[in-house]
Amino acid sequence: MKNILLFLALSSTILFTSCEGDPGPPGQDGGLLFAQVFESTVNFQVDSQTGLPTAVIGFPIEVFESDVVLVYRLEKQVDVNGGTFDSWSPLPQNFFFSNGDILQYIFNHTLFDAEIQVDGNFDTTTSGSDFLNNQTFRVAIIPAEYAKSNPSMEDILEVMRTNGNQIEKIEL
Repeated sequence: MKNILLFLALSSTILFTSCEGDPGPPGQDGGLLFAQVFESTVNFQVDSQTGLPTAVIGFPIEVFESDVVLVYRLEKQVDVNGGTFDSWSPLPQNFFFSNGDILQYIFNHTLFDAEIQVDGNFDTTTSGSDFLNNQTFRVAIIPAEYAKSNPSMEDILEVMRTNGNQIEKIEL
């Protein structure tokens, strides 16, 4: 029995260490790009065009058309293991009240700033200071670039050097 186990261990070691495939084409050298994150505390003011409470947060960095912009609202601070940590909620964020009112933080952005608005199914200018004053937002700007092409399935199979027969099809 010991000999069989020893034989299986040695043969599986040789089998798995001797497998080596085509290394593939070399890739392009790239630089490290990190997402930029900053926070801003704002008081909402009523926008004369929309009638909605609005705050504008300017970007302290250069933003490109293809970059991804995400906005989070500081929801609360929580105590974990003796430390206090921030809890962030992504926008859009909804609040549903017992009287049927709905309040929602929404945002849009340009290359220069993010505009955050408070919208709802009632006059949100009457929401109160808990929703309109001293609100802290975290803005994350994630570097991205547009895809150079939109490859077809044939293009993908050509790069994979297969005709598609080796791809497992899953029936749903």
